[in-house]
Amino acid sequence: MIQILILLAIVGFIILITTRLKLHIFLTLLLASFLAGFVYGIPVASIATVIGNGFGSVLGYIGLVIMLGTVIAIILERSGAAITMAETTIRLLGERMPTLAVSIIGYLVAIPVFCDSGYIILNSLKNSLAEKLRVSNCSMSVALATGLFATHTLVPPTPGPVAAATSLGLGNSFGTVIILGLLVAAVAALAGWIWSRQFADVHLEIGEDSKVSDEYCRELVERYGRLPNSAIAFAPILVPIVLMCLGSIANLPGNPISDIPALLQLATFLGQPLNALLMGLGLACFLLRGPQKIVQLSKHIAAGIKAAAPVLLITGAGGALGEVLKVSGVGTLLSQSLSHSSMGLFMPFLVAATLKSAQGSSTVAMATTSILVAPLLFEMGLDSEIGRVLTVMAIGAGAMTVSHVNDSYFWVVTQFSKMDVTLGYRAQTTATLIQGVSAMAVVSLLGLVLI
Repeated sequence: MIQILILLAIVGFIILITTRLKLHIFLTLLLASFLAGFVYGIPVASIATVIGNGFGSVLGYIGLVIMLGTVIAIILERSGAAITMAETTIRLLGERMPTLAVSIIGYLVAIPVFCDSGYIILNSLKNSLAEKLRVSNCSMSVALATGLFATHTLVPPTPGPVAAATSLGLGNSFGTVIILGLLVAAVAALAGWIWSRQFADVHLEIGEDSKVSDEYCRELVERYGRLPNSAIAFAPILVPIVLMCLGSIANLPGNPISDIPALLQLATFLGQPLNALLMGLGLACFLLRGPQKIVQLSKHIAAGIKAAAPVLLITGAGGALGEVLKVSGVGTLLSQSLSHSSMGLFMPFLVAATLKSAQGSSTVAMATTSILVAPLLFEMGLDSEIGRVLTVMAIGAGAMTVSHVNDSYFWVVTQFSKMDVTLGYRAQTTATLIQGVSAMAVVSLLGLVLI
């Protein structure tokens, strides 16, 4: 019991230091790892080694996946491919249901692109569509924001779901995570869209600074002559997703291609997340235009390294804390306590929701929660592959709950949409609460059917 209370105190320490003292989560997790090592009685001479092993083992695989995913996202953003994706979706859906259209646009764009960047890129398109069709830009803002948020927390290759899936031993099952993630995210996006309709009569005054994205689009057209076509724009996202799904099928017993060894080996190889994303990066290179494409690619890689570095460090520090907890044996004790409860999938949901609401970052909440619950899966009855996948979904649902003033995404949405804080809480924060609860409801139903 004392060890469990110590663990709760360590979690409280992480929340307190990051929210009250505003210390960076990387250093906070590192300090928590040392603190846990001392308190749990790990030999002093071994603490640094345990932390280093945990840090390295996590980044040894996930680091490359996050890095490639980030570079692809930057190329999609800077080449105008994300804008092409949005415009293509509008053409396919028509203009009769604009809020649903922008929700679906967000749902698709945030699979490879961070929701913050996605909202900034699509903000001008959203405003133009609202003005053209004479609908509430507040309602459109909530629909876009919730569509982006849904896949951001539930569908790889965004770093949060990747970190959670890797920590829970699903490195070869990303296809299954993607398939279920798309399903659960669709429900979350639908819930957000329904909530956005509550603001159909709220109209916001959009200032001139919202035209930044319009200028950016014009710069892209001037630089490349035209925006990329739909096939080239979607390929860096869709091809890796298809390959990872095929890889998951290849790992299933009695799969349709098991009788063809060469095809089985090819599907297994290409379906590994690292290899699939490398293919996606190769396809993204076709988006580069003009002279000195190698120089352009190098600049995008440099920007990707800069963008991914904080996520990599935080994920590695989370891995260090997880290794300390594993060596200390507290996971076994906690799992024995939880095995007598009926919380099941709701435990990782509540942990992720607490961390998300307290410190603001969905990615940090997912990475930290997955590390904390990984040693508990067996006693919770979630040690099967589908149990682990549903645990990732539960963590993702918790990582939606809720976005408020300590979350950068809250400020991106409210500032670009010209919402005041009060309206932001009513519209955006409440929307993320509804999304998280709706997603968890679907996860719990899937758990009843599949586990």
